[in-house]
Amino acid sequence: MLMIFANLFQLNTMDNIYLYMIIALAILAIADLVVGVSNDAVNFLNSAIGSKAISFRTIMIVASVGVAVGAVFSSGMMEVARKGIFNPGEFMFDEIMIIFMAVMITDILLLDFFNSVGMPTSTTVSIVFELLGAAVAMALIKIGHNSGDFSDVINYINTSKASQIIFGILLSVVVAFSIGALVQWVSRVLLSYNFEKKAHWVGALFGGFALTAITYFIFMKGLKGTSYAQESFEILGGGTMKDFLENQVLSIVIVCSLFWSILSYILIAIVKTNIYKLIIIVGTFALALAFSGNDLVNFIGVPVAAYNAFLEWTASGLPANAFSMEVLAKKVPTNNWLLLAAGMIMVLTLWFSTKAKNVVKTSLDLSSQGETKERFQPNFLSRGFVRSAMLMSQMTSYMLPESWQQKIDKQFETPALALSKTKKTDIPAFDLVRAAVNLMVAAVLISIATSYKLPLSTTYVTFMVAMGTSLADRAWGAESAVYRVAGVINVIGGWFFTAISAFCAAALVAYLLNLNIQVMFPILLAIAFALLVRSSIVHSKKSKQVRASDSLKKAESSSIQGVIVESAGNIANVVKRGNKIYTNSINGLAKQDLTLLKKNNKQIVKLSQEVEDLRDNIFYFIKNLDDSSVGASNFYINILGYLQDMTQSLEYISKVSHKHVNNNHKKLKFNQIKELKEVDEVLEKLFNATKESFETQSFEQIGEILGSKNKLFSLVTEKIQKQVERTRTEESSPKNTTLYFGVLLETKDLLNATMNLLEEYHEAHDSSVKPATIEVNEPIVTQVEDASNSTEEE
Repeated sequence: MLMIFANLFQLNTMDNIYLYMIIALAILAIADLVVGVSNDAVNFLNSAIGSKAISFRTIMIVASVGVAVGAVFSSGMMEVARKGIFNPGEFMFDEIMIIFMAVMITDILLLDFFNSVGMPTSTTVSIVFELLGAAVAMALIKIGHNSGDFSDVINYINTSKASQIIFGILLSVVVAFSIGALVQWVSRVLLSYNFEKKAHWVGALFGGFALTAITYFIFMKGLKGTSYAQESFEILGGGTMKDFLENQVLSIVIVCSLFWSILSYILIAIVKTNIYKLIIIVGTFALALAFSGNDLVNFIGVPVAAYNAFLEWTASGLPANAFSMEVLAKKVPTNNWLLLAAGMIMVLTLWFSTKAKNVVKTSLDLSSQGETKERFQPNFLSRGFVRSAMLMSQMTSYMLPESWQQKIDKQFETPALALSKTKKTDIPAFDLVRAAVNLMVAAVLISIATSYKLPLSTTYVTFMVAMGTSLADRAWGAESAVYRVAGVINVIGGWFFTAISAFCAAALVAYLLNLNIQVMFPILLAIAFALLVRSSIVHSKKSKQVRASDSLKKAESSSIQGVIVESAGNIANVVKRGNKIYTNSINGLAKQDLTLLKKNNKQIVKLSQEVEDLRDNIFYFIKNLDDSSVGASNFYINILGYLQDMTQSLEYISKVSHKHVNNNHKKLKFNQIKELKEVDEVLEKLFNATKESFETQSFEQIGEILGSKNKLFSLVTEKIQKQVERTRTEESSPKNTTLYFGVLLETKDLLNATMNLLEEYHEAHDSSVKPATIEVNEPIVTQVEDASNSTEEE
């Protein structure tokens, strides 16, 4: 790589710049495979991971096999990059190479951005609009050089295809959500949550219908577009697989339905197999096969087209600006070894990409049946949608007879989970019925779209089906609906952002390359790789922060003594971090260090959020207590309240300090800073002693610390009194006075909260009582991480 970049800067005197561009495109193709698979993995992993029907290892093996098989069958889809969006005959070789290079640089950066924020997007839409944007830019440049008219752009662009893509986006979002919601509602009314207790024939019919849909999807979406589907087979009377699939739809559906229904009944009644797990396994394989078989063009289609163009140009002997690209309009088969290599890269990415897990987690959190940590904030759109939905629900309740409503509501009653004494964090996001419906409906919709040649996005369909089934399954309750809807709106907004940003960014890169390709090509390539490396480093740091040992832990004890012992680490953690935050605030004011104060603000926000998360867990903590241990809940609530008081005081001190320096107000006077440092030193001794006491669980030392309470309060009161005297005689800055009083008064509140916390522990601790603990069922908040640690079949 270093040699390549070194040589690229010497291209001014060389004629083989296009050879280097081909090499760069090959490297970009590998990078694009990694970032692309990381995003599209959500399409075929979310149902299996969310339901936890099978182990994570089995899910990955099934998906890997599907991806590998689909990659080998994908050669028939490579034509999209060559002629699907623009008319290649209108461009010369040098212009085509600029278009392709602009597309690849833009694509990897755009997809990596979405992976970093954990948002699913469509690789199909991104590559299409990048090709469109780069082609439009080159067309406008050509028109400008030839003094043509703006309307001539139509001659260069395949406008009908572009309009189909846009129509497909809108159609897939609405149709997938609506059909997913309808099918899930009907399925739940028929099967309820006690689906495993239903008659064997009910499960057999559901299994037959679902497996038929998925099987037909494998043929229509996974195999129909491949090169093998164009070949003639004797078993089909000399016809092609494609013709057979198109002409024998009804026969295939009937035969498959009978076969799968009978097999499902045998598996349920005789073999005692869970048919829903089989549906999920087959569905995961099918979507992985279709994704790889059809979406591989999004990652390597452009480099392969560029390579074919390069070979034709080299053989022609013509100058790059005189060789027309009409050759790209022809059908050119892709080397199967190349497809297999691409498939292996995709499989490795599936196993090792942490960003793929982030994208899957977003989809699972939005569709989870239980409580999760909501990452999206409500907005006026989500509130409006929820209010409208509630109004429609009330109107429907007036229209249906009460007896019907009671029967329907009974089918949607979720079975109560018995509390166990063993820790169980792997609660699924949703049950097997919803997972099966997700896969089945997505398969049916994509199959129908394929048969009618409608360019539906696989990502859009699978995601919106999952959201529709979540709504119908009443996963979006009164406490979560406004957050979940906001999340869906954010994701959909991101999809349209994909199209717009892909078009504009690719057009800009193409324009820059056209200015001076020998200079801009190495510069833009270096920038692209630098941004990728930076993104990887930032993501790695964030992952380490999530796994950091100083994060606050939820209490799981069933007695006061148990909570005291278990929460000691949290107290030591808060005190240690609070001490650092307070000291940084004072030092930042003394040195007018805006950077330090800015970082300090981030640290206190993070600490406040962790304390807030602990408070959110109170419901689950109390829910899992025995009747004889309710006293522990009062203690736990009190200490959380004191922790919140401490973080609120620290947050105020940090923010007012940052605001004062950021607004360029007068620096505090020497005496003021000296007095604040004195307070800081005393507080540091208090916090260090407290931290040591809780880290070593030496709770007897708390009494000694409490003995200094009056002395500490007297010190702060003394500093406040001195400032009052200064204000009456010499102080001339209202801002300084306000800041100083604010810091000292909040310091007093901080001391008060800390002392109350210590008194609570001092009064409650009894070393003669052995702590009693229980393990609780925690709400599912990290399904993907939990699943990846599981290696056993249920």
